[in-house]
Amino acid sequence: MPELTVASLPDWLPAAVRHYLDHTEEGTSLRELARREGIHASTVLRQVRRFENRRDDPLMDEALSAITRIALRAPADPAQKDDQPMSVHPRLQAPAAQPEICDEQALLREGMRVLRRLAEPGAVMAIAPDLERAAVIRDLPDGKSLRTAVLERAVAHAFVLKDWVTCRKPGRVSTYEITSAGRAALKRMVDEEDRRRHGLSEAAAPFGEQHRVWGEREVMDDSGPRRVRYNLAESPVALLGRRRDRDGKPFLEPELVAAAERLREDFELAQMGPRVAQNWDRFLTPGDRGGFQPDSGLGEGPSSARGRVAVALRDLGPGLGDVALRCCCFLEGLEVAEKRMGWAARSGKIVLRIALMRLWRHYEETYGKSGPLIG
Repeated sequence: MPELTVASLPDWLPAAVRHYLDHTEEGTSLRELARREGIHASTVLRQVRRFENRRDDPLMDEALSAITRIALRAPADPAQKDDQPMSVHPRLQAPAAQPEICDEQALLREGMRVLRRLAEPGAVMAIAPDLERAAVIRDLPDGKSLRTAVLERAVAHAFVLKDWVTCRKPGRVSTYEITSAGRAALKRMVDEEDRRRHGLSEAAAPFGEQHRVWGEREVMDDSGPRRVRYNLAESPVALLGRRRDRDGKPFLEPELVAAAERLREDFELAQMGPRVAQNWDRFLTPGDRGGFQPDSGLGEGPSSARGRVAVALRDLGPGLGDVALRCCCFLEGLEVAEKRMGWAARSGKIVLRIALMRLWRHYEETYGKSGPLIG
């Protein structure tokens, strides 16, 4: 077996962890690390301080100690504690005599299996010093707990080093919950698995794919109805429609999301004339719009779709029409829309919901339930 060094650590190990080990164990200066990696020295300093501060997390402390012992070939016998380059957290001393490092394939395989379980509501990963493995436990509505997955300690090390889990409650039995990075990693794994099954494993942008949420809908063309695949995450309204409150109810009901999509479809159809980019600024309230020529571009594009958008925005009125136009048609995020309109932070989603309720009523009263939808 070849002798391991810091440079030969597994490929999945984040660069920030490598920088921390290079600095603390090999004595490489921050400036030298910055020159070698082509980044600023302050960036390396923040990375080193971040992991140093996280040594209070028992699983992180154990993972860093295990990585260090293997990389530097240091003894793992607790009796030789004074000779170890790093001390293992006393509350989470691993029972195994020889630490292990999770390989890339095992991490991908176990990552998809375990992260799926951690992403479930009420699920946590529990680990204790007298157990060889960690377990994923989920709280049930009746107050009982259900064990949904078991994972090796080395896999748990990889999870915390890659920031897929974060410590929720340290102690005799420490519990960890999934992070946003863990959810993004799970989405990449699931998408990659789907592409592999369909023969599309040569994906060009895996990190871009994690921000896409694919859905299907029916559209009409010359040959009749057909189903098309589209990106739900493209629209801020669709993303809000997927969010749920503590009771599990969606923030935006399906009919409100459908009303937003109806407005967006008409808006996009109105742009499909010889002049593609029409000027809709006149529908924004005074003081929030740029210069506008009254007849600029209004003779272009399908007139019926343009008329439906104009009638809907006029019916909503100032404020409600602004947020509907920006979020449903211009696809601006709520934070951007709030800043442009000078609203208080986190007030935009409430106004947007009111606007969509009024928009849905407008479509119901004007066109009925079916309406002039394209899809």
